Amino acid sequence: MSGSEELSPAVTLAVLAAAVTHAGWNAIAHAIEDKLVAFTLVGGAGAVCGGLIAPFVAVPHAGAWPYLIASVGVHVVYQLLLMESFRLGDFSQMYPIARGSAPLVVTVLAAVFVGERPDVWQALGVLVACCGLAFVALLGPGERPKGEGPPWPAICAALATGLSIAAYTVVDGVGVRAAGGAPGYTAWLLLLQGTVIPCIAAVRLRGELPRRARPVAGRGITGGVMSVSAYGLVLWAQTRGALAPIAALRECSIMVGAAMGTVFFNERFGRPRIVATVLVLAGIVLLTTGGRPA
Repeated sequence: MSGSEELSPAVTLAVLAAAVTHAGWNAIAHAIEDKLVAFTLVGGAGAVCGGLIAPFVAVPHAGAWPYLIASVGVHVVYQLLLMESFRLGDFSQMYPIARGSAPLVVTVLAAVFVGERPDVWQALGVLVACCGLAFVALLGPGERPKGEGPPWPAICAALATGLSIAAYTVVDGVGVRAAGGAPGYTAWLLLLQGTVIPCIAAVRLRGELPRRARPVAGRGITGGVMSVSAYGLVLWAQTRGALAPIAALRECSIMVGAAMGTVFFNERFGRPRIVATVLVLAGIVLLTTGGRPA
């Protein structure tokens, strides 16, 4: 598959829907103060969904299982890093950094390992979008006290989260194609990786887990179902389009995340985010049209 292949309208809509849903479940997880409990509920709901789907879909082909197992490990690392970045920083800054650092890395990895080399316009689109995301992430909304620099520990955690996103995007992009279909791969991925964080929480919290989870169970489970929907849509799209454009288009979720930060967490949508929005949208147009009129 050539990296210059345009995304179909169905794939584009699926990825955009995934982006909105992804921002939504991340906002839910951020809003729950106990991050370990939040990700336990999200992961547990995903595992239940995977377990319910698995008996009714084809088992992934043998060649997909190494990728599937690798993806489970990377997803667990991703969840732990995302928890840490949410613990250390604001949602409207950490979410853009985590999501925005992934497309450029995916483009490089897809070119090296999958042979998907973007054309000039797609490469320019990735760079423009990433510049916009970096702009809003590093400058922030202008609310820091005078003389206070960026929160580097939180930024480093979010950047590491972005690297893990890039890693599982490429691993799953290859694995789902080797699996013979997205439903089986998705079900087994959810089932396997969704049990790890709950097991960690059960060991660390012991008998406290049910008591601490009960007040936020509804929100956490809703977030888990949204997470399943978002990633299922992306995996389906990856069977029908090139990895790098899909990864970059998906990152428009950071604009949704910034809006959610303003509405739900009282975080300003300042001038840097307005400029970033223009850059991100310009990058998306370049990626999806190849520099030609839409």
